[in-house]
Amino acid sequence: MRKIKAQKLSVDVFNRFGSFTDLLHPEGHDLGGFYPDRVLFPVKFNAPVGFSPLVVHKRDAMIVDSVEYHDHTGEIILPLDTDIVIHVAPASNKLLPEKTEAFIVPKGTLVRLNAGVYHLCPFSIEKETGHVLIALPERTYKTDCVVSAYQENEQLEITL
Repeated sequence: MRKIKAQKLSVDVFNRFGSFTDLLHPEGHDLGGFYPDRVLFPVKFNAPVGFSPLVVHKRDAMIVDSVEYHDHTGEIILPLDTDIVIHVAPASNKLLPEKTEAFIVPKGTLVRLNAGVYHLCPFSIEKETGHVLIALPERTYKTDCVVSAYQENEQLEITL
């Protein structure tokens, strides 16, 4: 099984998968403590955005055995009370497990994944059980979600 090391989020490396901002330690131009438009989340068809809680768990091994993507939308991921690891692979018309990268996302850091980026449930790395806010256009999980399992020889393990 191939192993990949989770890396720190940086604009230079992560920008091809999406964008992010630290909500707990904002920097840059502000309007009296309000930091506008740090991450934009375009939504097609004027769909309402659903905000959904996701409960994540710390694992003995962070094994990536499947992925999902959304053709028509990105996805917002916001760890609320634990640092997490996310895994992503470039948007493509075929699975690219060999191009998977993993990133450490500190709690309070909002991540926006681009449409088409392969990903799946994050792993908690701090608490046994953590809480993550997921934002997607309403019913994306039903109408625009393609889940694929990796073959055993394509699966990978994320290390810190």
